Amino acid sequence: MTTRGAEMIPEWKVDEVENIKELISNYSIFGVVGFEGIAADQIQTMRRNLKDLAVLKVTRNTLNEKALKESDGNIPDMVQYIVGQSALIFTNENPFKLYKMLEKTKTPSPIKAGAIAPTDITVFKGPTGYPPGPLLSEFQGAGIPTAVEAGKIAVKETKVVCKAGDKVSQKLAVALNKLGIFPLEVGLILRAAYESGTIYLPDVLHVDETQIFNDIVKAAQEAFNLSVNAAIPTKDSITAILQKAHTEAVNVAVEAEVCEPDVIDKIIAKANAEATSVARTSNFEL
Repeated sequence: MTTRGAEMIPEWKVDEVENIKELISNYSIFGVVGFEGIAADQIQTMRRNLKDLAVLKVTRNTLNEKALKESDGNIPDMVQYIVGQSALIFTNENPFKLYKMLEKTKTPSPIKAGAIAPTDITVFKGPTGYPPGPLLSEFQGAGIPTAVEAGKIAVKETKVVCKAGDKVSQKLAVALNKLGIFPLEVGLILRAAYESGTIYLPDVLHVDETQIFNDIVKAAQEAFNLSVNAAIPTKDSITAILQKAHTEAVNVAVEAEVCEPDVIDKIIAKANAEATSVARTSNFEL
């Protein structure tokens, strides 16, 4: 026991706070994550999956807050992100990799009765695999248009059965679960990450890598086109510039009827094509 005024603080709490402070000093980055709606066994699985990259510390919010408040710099500012079911995560990866790593922990999860739909919940047309029976009326009672087709219950049409922001009914929650429709994604949600005095929020850390790659490819192509069209030679564009210049020179020679060995065949072919066109227009035969 440790004494604080007249209050006796259990030794395990003191040790827990010291452990958190030690983790903060031993890792270059730490973050506050939320884990609402995640079962204890899922937490253990996530901890195992992250063990080579990060340390997940789950303890009481009050102990996390105390450890942060007793730390140096602006680390105490991270306390504001400890709300609800919270944990701390420690890593030596950069904040962007940490965010991406935690996004991969998200898995589809069924929605419970009374929960608010985060997005429109859609049931798609097609067979369910269930034979005719009481389930048919259960699905219909949940607002899902079903009928018996080819000896199986089938959804007759694609339909939004619950709009974003609406409460999910008991009947619909049961029906969605039986259809294998899991509208929720549960996982460790990074609320904030701390590195060397800077706090990073999710809106900064969320990077669309595919879009960035496409933007880089587009920029490279546009730079290449500019280099070729402006005749600015680089090691990547010199071949295209010479090919363009050669093509343009040949075209000028043909139009000006400059009888050089490289273009004489093209001049003759052009003259023949023009003569054929005139003959057809005048109903003559060559």
